[in-house]
Amino acid sequence: MNLVGKSTPAKIIAGILIIFALFSCNKDPYEIGIDLLPPSDTLNVRTTDTCTVEAFSVRQDSVRTDKHGSLILGSILDPVFGKTTTSFYTHVRLSNEAPDFGKNPVLDSLVLVLFYNGYYGDTLTKQNVKVYEISDDLVYDSVHFSNQTLGTYPTLLADQDFVPNISDSIQVGTSKLAPHLRINLNNLTNYLGNKILYAPASALLTNSAFVKFVKGLYVTASPVNIKGAMLNFSITGNVSQLVVYYHDGDVPANDSLKFNMLLNESCARFLHIDHNGYLDASQDLKQQILNHDSLRGADKLFLQGMGGVKIKLKFPNFSAFGKGKAIVINDAILELKNFETDTIYSPPPTLMLVRQDSAGRIGYLIDQSEGTSYFGGTYNETTRSYFFRLTQHMQNILQKVYKSSFDLYIMVNSPITSFVTPNRIILNGTKPLVPGDNSGRFQLKITYTAFN
Repeated sequence: MNLVGKSTPAKIIAGILIIFALFSCNKDPYEIGIDLLPPSDTLNVRTTDTCTVEAFSVRQDSVRTDKHGSLILGSILDPVFGKTTTSFYTHVRLSNEAPDFGKNPVLDSLVLVLFYNGYYGDTLTKQNVKVYEISDDLVYDSVHFSNQTLGTYPTLLADQDFVPNISDSIQVGTSKLAPHLRINLNNLTNYLGNKILYAPASALLTNSAFVKFVKGLYVTASPVNIKGAMLNFSITGNVSQLVVYYHDGDVPANDSLKFNMLLNESCARFLHIDHNGYLDASQDLKQQILNHDSLRGADKLFLQGMGGVKIKLKFPNFSAFGKGKAIVINDAILELKNFETDTIYSPPPTLMLVRQDSAGRIGYLIDQSEGTSYFGGTYNETTRSYFFRLTQHMQNILQKVYKSSFDLYIMVNSPITSFVTPNRIILNGTKPLVPGDNSGRFQLKITYTAFN
């Protein structure tokens, strides 16, 4: 161990204390190791919140979005974070392989049915959706990120305005169905409906053949100019689907028939997310993420999901902490306080803190292995705050354990796992300008033992 200290006994005692500190996570930090010291030794347990913390917001390049747990569609114009628009690419699968549409099927309608599964933002805003057929191959096992796109055929299948109705059931025929969005894909053209009804038998024989014949749908929202919302659509339970309604042309008096094609977990899919370059964001946010003014992080800090905004974090002087004394870190808590008190945009339920090297590789902090209740990252609605416990990480810095350099980042969504949320938050900075906010500043609180 490379503890900074003067006397050998102090080094030995400090080493013992480190072991107990790292494996006694639930104990009061002031009590750790007290019984190990002989009466003649001086033990100084202290707490400080004056460690230098540098934090500022930066853009997140992208996040992984393939096989996401729901289909997300919509556009938001946030007064702080600006405009974000989300679209999705997805396969459509046969509910039954080798369907028989008869010798003379006649298209009545083709309807994309998407069942609501949550939202973020203002659902009273009118939105616009457009639908195209995908022309590129969409492969289930391929990795896709939020900044990627696929080719589509130029034929516009739908161009429909709607106001999300996420609470009222919808009458379809004789049945009442849960709230959902219905997009008619044959108002503008009968192309796709007829393509399905008159598909060669070989294209309908298996789902593998069908997704080569109809490579999928690109469903995209148009950017809004006021408020707006992100809409989640379910892919579980085989409820979201593409339904072709038709009748037998040889028996025109017959009732319409229908065949369902599914948008479910077995479909290859990914989200495309566009933040419009943050051109519509507030000046405070632009100064940090577009003009790279890191000093602005002293006042406010910004976090946004969906591959939006993350926080870069540094402890520039911590390796010299203790000024030549032997130091054991008993507890190290990073505190993050919500700046806003009233907004329709709810804060992220959880945050993540990771380290990232110059090659972009993601690593996790040693403290995270102790579990979420210890490590933190969960939003506390009562205190309107988050915390992260970095005790072992900060001790490792003092002991020069890390052989390679890396940066720390706080994020809403991981760039490497297929889970994204639109939640965003504004946090107090390291030295807020607003009087009275200093008590809730972004800070690191250290409880430590120093040996004379």
